[in-house]
Amino acid sequence: MLWDFVQSQVLGMKWLSDAVSLALEAMGLDVKSAAVGSVHFFIYDTVKISILLCVLIFCVSYIQTFFPPERSKRIMGRFSGIKANIIGALLGAVTPFCSCSSIPIFMGFTSAGLPLGMTFSFLISSPMINPGSLVLLMSIFGAKIAVAYVILGLTLAVLGGTFIEALHMEKYIEDFVYSRHGVIDADIEFLSFTRKQRLAYSAREVAATFSVVLPYILVGVGIGAVIHNYVPEKFITAILGGNNPFGVIIATLVGIPVYADIFGTIPIAEALLAKGAMLGTVMSFMMAVTDLSLPSMIMLRRVIKPGLLAVFVMVCATGIIITGYIFNAMGI
Repeated sequence: MLWDFVQSQVLGMKWLSDAVSLALEAMGLDVKSAAVGSVHFFIYDTVKISILLCVLIFCVSYIQTFFPPERSKRIMGRFSGIKANIIGALLGAVTPFCSCSSIPIFMGFTSAGLPLGMTFSFLISSPMINPGSLVLLMSIFGAKIAVAYVILGLTLAVLGGTFIEALHMEKYIEDFVYSRHGVIDADIEFLSFTRKQRLAYSAREVAATFSVVLPYILVGVGIGAVIHNYVPEKFITAILGGNNPFGVIIATLVGIPVYADIFGTIPIAEALLAKGAMLGTVMSFMMAVTDLSLPSMIMLRRVIKPGLLAVFVMVCATGIIITGYIFNAMGI
């Protein structure tokens, strides 16, 4: 009963949904109509995501003051092989970076001489998984789905990095990357911060990160509101439902050209699932948007050569599609 309360009232914020409904009804609006239902979805999801995100950014930023990039680099440098890839994937999972902002960190780790597999495991997991997305997934889809998403995402990152490492494609990294020094060495002296300075830094990170992420949240929630209240359920079911064996592949291919933060993608996934899309199909769409967006691939091309970029896209796309079918088979 305690977990049900946490799931519905703390993470899911059912009280907020009820409050928005009461406010709209007090204005004489019919919350059961499509238009007002869309307004309700937009207000509720935007406020809920914003509250959860700000709390998580603050907590993660505070913790990160104890683990600046230079310290993380030294820790990662102690490992090799599959252990290194696991560490890279886990580090990516606890950092709140989107695909584009992960690339400079990837460059720093690569120029520092860390194993290629480890750096790619980081690059795969960082935009796909982070503490904020885990909490949001739990608030919308429940703990089982959220944990399964994280486990399968980390598995994809570790296996992807391991496969790329085995190909020995270091020569496909652009030369200028190896000549960059100090990319992640110019750390603020986090470790000498007082508690007051750590709190102040965390508050600044909330303001800076939220201002960047907010447009994606608004767009994602807006699209989700339209899908939730206007797109016919039969249409979604026909394309992304269980009767279409190619739904996972379609969702992955559709997600690649889209650029959105994970926090802007989750409301779209929520609306698609409510309309009858298969869970694995929705998860594949989310993973493709966050890991293989066209803008991030353009940025990554400046860092790695076409051969390695093609391998990276192939590995991620194949893993995402397989993950989607696993989700569908699990029937959570």
